[in-house]
Amino acid sequence: MSDTSIAGEIPIIIMALNLFGGKELEDFAKSLAQDILKRFPPALANDPQRMVSPKRLTSIIEEVCEKAARFREEKKLGMFKKAALGNTFQWELKEMGYNEQFVEVATEAVIVYITRKASSPTP
Repeated sequence: MSDTSIAGEIPIIIMALNLFGGKELEDFAKSLAQDILKRFPPALANDPQRMVSPKRLTSIIEEVCEKAARFREEKKLGMFKKAALGNTFQWELKEMGYNEQFVEVATEAVIVYITRKASSPTP
């Protein structure tokens, strides 16, 4: 029987990060997850009895996404580095204990922000 735990996948993820992103990218992705953790901890996210307003949650996620988009512009991230950032962010949220639905929504938002073209300044 094969080992399907996350521990078996960690070395592969780290190897890919080193190849495509490095320590700076990994640290940045983890800092995005930490930003969410500070303002919307898993205990709150995973408890249906403790609702957070959609406006507040949207604001938290948008701030993280905007930070990711600025990082993309500063570091000129290519396709593989964008994927590495998204994967690291996703795994960090999972390890922090967020439920699967929240992890998917937050990760998708970050991926959308870092993959869309930068807006041109208006003349």
